[in-house]
Amino acid sequence: MRVVVAMSGGVDSSVAAALLVEQGHEVIGLSMQLYDHSGGQSFGSCCTLDDLHDARRVADAIKIPHYILNFERQFAETVVSNFVHEYAAGRTPLPCAHCNSDLKFATLLERARGLNAEQVATGHYARVERSREGRWLLRRGADRAKDQSYFLAALTQAQLSRAAFPVGQLTKAEVRARAHDLGLKVADKEDSQELCFVPDRDYATFVARQQPAVARAGSIVDGQGNTIGSHGGVHRFTVGQRKGLGVSVPTPLYVLKIEAESGQVTVGPRTALERTALTASAVNWIAADPPADWRRVAAQIRHRHGAAHGLVRATRSDGAEFVFDEPQLAVAPGQAVVFYDADVVVGGGWID
Repeated sequence: MRVVVAMSGGVDSSVAAALLVEQGHEVIGLSMQLYDHSGGQSFGSCCTLDDLHDARRVADAIKIPHYILNFERQFAETVVSNFVHEYAAGRTPLPCAHCNSDLKFATLLERARGLNAEQVATGHYARVERSREGRWLLRRGADRAKDQSYFLAALTQAQLSRAAFPVGQLTKAEVRARAHDLGLKVADKEDSQELCFVPDRDYATFVARQQPAVARAGSIVDGQGNTIGSHGGVHRFTVGQRKGLGVSVPTPLYVLKIEAESGQVTVGPRTALERTALTASAVNWIAADPPADWRRVAAQIRHRHGAAHGLVRATRSDGAEFVFDEPQLAVAPGQAVVFYDADVVVGGGWID
């Protein structure tokens, strides 16, 4: 089988490509150039020029063709634009999920067709399989500490039917061990821990540079509506934030609500962050059709957040309502919510 592998230059995608070669597939490595590298420009610690060079070296080592695709325009339109718009709207974006579903898989599948490749593989820690009923299922990776199914919940049946995650059955330690056995130079390469296009995690400065109008002064109020401070733009805040509020009070306060239109940011005690339910939109149902009746699942509201049990049901063609068994803290609009049945992704969408 001819398979296209998205090669980031990291150990996971490198081992994914190597495993496919070992299995006898005809493998083609593709790397995405996401921004202009002229003049040595780099925004963060991943997707850099060095990463592209690492991907090429790995491709040479495992003897597969490797091509670099210029995705600068698509990345700016699909990922960066959404990131800026969401912060400007008082929401908390999740660019990695948009990058995976809206950019990587959607665009690479088009390129794969042009190369007559049947599948697109990545180094994600997730698993895909087909049910007895013929439905494509997305499952958590075997290494729960590295599981990335949360970022892939927007993948459609058509995309999952052509997706492969070769390292999904392995732990991170096993992946690094395989890389050492293969003599790959990236075996001990550190994982990226930041967004590739935001330097030093300074989201506010990046957003303001992209959309200057967002840097508009507003008020910080308490739960009773009393003004206790001011700020320089709602893009500086996210629900659940405690540090950097710019107010001096004897007890810790957290961001409870962000109103972009008025510029008002409401803060309060930690207990006021608790929510018993949420609504979501643009929900993609994977394991089943949209459930008209309540279905028991577990909902994950952040990548590093333990899934919380409760009930979900579809509210319209692309919406869902979820009720928690126990109140949860900092349910942030703009983040993804992914519904699980054990390790199977039932579906996922964006928190309203």
